[in-house]
Amino acid sequence: MILLSFDIEEFDIPNEYEADLPLEEQIRVSTEGTIKILDCLLKNQVKATFFCTANYALHAPQIIERIRDEGHEIASHGFYHSAFVISDLKKSREILESLTGTPIYGYRQPRMMPIPENAVYEAGYRYNSSLNPTFIPGRYANFSTPRTAFVKNKVLQIPASVTPLLRFPLFWLSYHVLPSFLYRRLCRYTHNHDSYLTTYFHPWEFYRLSGHPEWKLPFIIRCNSGEKMAKRLNDFILYFRKRNIVFITYSEFEKLNCTKP
Repeated sequence: MILLSFDIEEFDIPNEYEADLPLEEQIRVSTEGTIKILDCLLKNQVKATFFCTANYALHAPQIIERIRDEGHEIASHGFYHSAFVISDLKKSREILESLTGTPIYGYRQPRMMPIPENAVYEAGYRYNSSLNPTFIPGRYANFSTPRTAFVKNKVLQIPASVTPLLRFPLFWLSYHVLPSFLYRRLCRYTHNHDSYLTTYFHPWEFYRLSGHPEWKLPFIIRCNSGEKMAKRLNDFILYFRKRNIVFITYSEFEKLNCTKP
């Protein structure tokens, strides 16, 4: 099983590099990228989970409608991507449910930062996908946490996949910097070991970031963006489809695991 997901949010990364990007432009970049993602998923008849900030959803309701209408799962990515208070957990879920008319079961904290599990449960979520169980200097130090799904405080934790033993991360950045064939083989190895794989990307990766030096983004973020990333996503899907490995949503995975202690 492949749990493919996308974090749909305001494109605020330039702000981390002291490049001020207006909210309207942040929404436009994310929207263009999301359209490319949806076109690829539709062509390949694959369903995915979209973790959306309420702020983005309120500014791009037509995109949220398309995600829902094409059968994908919508989950919460908080209210704002660059700011967080505990009350945003429930507030973002309620706004997304109002916009989509569907229940919101899952949550992912922006930038995969720690979040109290009791607060996630009290806000009405069934699963949380906010853990990257690896070590990345200045970002993650999670070598002692479980690599695979587990229950904590009545919430199913669905970590991002990392390779066995070395815990090499298989998230979006790895697919940018590694040769594509090597990334897919590492994913297949991990899938065979764990019986499933989770990975995530962002819509702005499918926008031609190299065309905007004024955003001051480092090369590891800009490389293989735009159409190159769209091709990589298509190749990733085809690679697993040819091996008869199915794609499921996070809520479908949660239902399969909800009886585990």
